[in-house]
Amino acid sequence: MKIITANVNGIRAAEKKGFFAWLKKENADVICLQEIKAQEEQLDERFYPSEYHCYYHPAEKKGYSGTAIFSKKKPLSVSKKTGWKEMDSEGRMILAEFDNFSIASIYIYSGSSKPERQDLKMRFLSKKFMPYLQQLKKADNKIIFCGDVNIVHQKRDIKNFTGNKNRSGCLPEERAYLDKLFQQIGFVDGFREVNQESEQYTWWSNRGQAWANNTGWRIDYQILSPNLKGSVKNAQIYKAERFSDHAPLILQYRKF
Repeated sequence: MKIITANVNGIRAAEKKGFFAWLKKENADVICLQEIKAQEEQLDERFYPSEYHCYYHPAEKKGYSGTAIFSKKKPLSVSKKTGWKEMDSEGRMILAEFDNFSIASIYIYSGSSKPERQDLKMRFLSKKFMPYLQQLKKADNKIIFCGDVNIVHQKRDIKNFTGNKNRSGCLPEERAYLDKLFQQIGFVDGFREVNQESEQYTWWSNRGQAWANNTGWRIDYQILSPNLKGSVKNAQIYKAERFSDHAPLILQYRKF
């Protein structure tokens, strides 16, 4: 099984840059998108590839946030409601359930715009998302969370750690959250299952020469429930073409 996750930073802009032509060549089984920045009535047939069942969860605010899932196999169910008011209104998660696993496209808040957003981010992660993940583990559910988490985990996941260690996305408490998730709770960073190299980034600022100098951050993930540990065959960050300020993350899975 092949799964792609990509923050497209505007699905209409990504389409103009050849994103959907690339998707067709990749022939993935499931595609998870974040930051679609569009309402469904703004999208024509170009955004509903015929080989996929396509599900969008736009934000209430036009031109902002939003997630989507494309799947070759029709899901048993698709949920756009998490019960978390702020997440739902901003279209930040969509969940598809299949007969043997579930997959979510998720777009975690960025806290960089103002302190109130950082507070919202940490409150959501600790008070809502972590208990939810612990519940999933207890129920032994097989699930993959694909998306932009807006947190780097370790020093090797960011080019300039020293200069950014007190900035949102690289704060000690954020990295400690991922430590707990991966090392204590037992969820799995799918990319790191098969790739331990440094300078493996998925996002580059549009400022300066970040892309040219590979001054990046690895903030896009495929996070697996503990019972899927060992299921990743290989992982790739696709950089040959640029569709947004993020690069698509592609994982191949063994059958489970």
